[in-house]
Amino acid sequence: MSDGAGTLLRTPLHERHRELGAKLVPFAGYEMPVQYTSIIEEHRTVRTAVGLFDLSHMGEIEVRGDEAVAFLRYALVSDPGALTIGQAQYSMACQDDGGIIDDLICYRLDDDRFWVVCNASNRAAVMAQLQELLARGDFGATIDDRSERTALVAPQGPNAAALLAELTDLDLDAIGNYRSAPGVVAGVDCLVARTGYTGEDGFELFCDAKRAVAVWRAVSDAGERHGLRPCGLGARDTLRLEAGMPLYGNELTRDTNPFEVNLGRVVKLEKGEFVGRAALQAIQRAGPARKLIGLEMREHAIPRAGYPVRAEGREVGHVTSGTLSPTLGTKIAMALVPAELAGIGNAFEVVVRDRPYRAEQVKLPFYKRPRD
Repeated sequence: MSDGAGTLLRTPLHERHRELGAKLVPFAGYEMPVQYTSIIEEHRTVRTAVGLFDLSHMGEIEVRGDEAVAFLRYALVSDPGALTIGQAQYSMACQDDGGIIDDLICYRLDDDRFWVVCNASNRAAVMAQLQELLARGDFGATIDDRSERTALVAPQGPNAAALLAELTDLDLDAIGNYRSAPGVVAGVDCLVARTGYTGEDGFELFCDAKRAVAVWRAVSDAGERHGLRPCGLGARDTLRLEAGMPLYGNELTRDTNPFEVNLGRVVKLEKGEFVGRAALQAIQRAGPARKLIGLEMREHAIPRAGYPVRAEGREVGHVTSGTLSPTLGTKIAMALVPAELAGIGNAFEVVVRDRPYRAEQVKLPFYKRPRD
């Protein structure tokens, strides 16, 4: 996947993106499509039909062995041991002080086999953390970084299930949200997971990297009848922001903890000892000093990551992510502010090019998909 030392990595679908005329940009060490035609068009396609994403840059780390459960319970803040085979859970790996190393999804594939799917930018950090903890605890488990051998193709949107049903004999209705099952898609062995990062129904298809083009082409061809459009990272970002989903490097960093970014529900303090437990328990008891909030602009300005946030004339925090929402038609942002200032309806200002613009705190997420 790499062209050599010091160059950007490429996914197995790189040439396909070039053929489709994608605008390619550096992202997490990869050359990735940010858009094919228009971020807004691609965004709206995912909300109304089905968009197709190449997520092969993500990291896939397999943990297996007699003590895989015990090891992952120690390494992650969630409780992978509570998963049944085929279930998945959103989780995080944290430092001893509770700072977030990465957010990830843990899939249970068998009694003693799990996949930890992490962000591309943090793949090396997650691997280093897991290897260090494995050595520290002398657990009976093994770690295998499968990222270079694995591709990930993701049809996302309300038509995703109907599209995928044409390509597999799997009972997709039996694969509920945050569940997965092995199956054949268009003649290719895949792990079919009902997960995503768009706020819509959809699937993530893990397959051998050598078969990625075959899966992409089959989904694309079948998708013509369902309004499919290839989508880039630009739409993925606006989609996840509308859905109130955090992005590592923006909302999540080693200087933030799960409780201040509204993810305390993920932390299972009652499961026993794990990395960061003492610090996170103390934060829970005292309450987080900061809080991640949703803002909607009340004046004509688009908030962007890093812009200062003010309250009562003084700077109190910063925007972590912001955009003009294609779905809602409003200007939205997430921001970190002191916890005591947070409250639905509270007034703030976002400083855009040295000028303050009025904003109001609103409930997260900004958008929830309609339910049948």
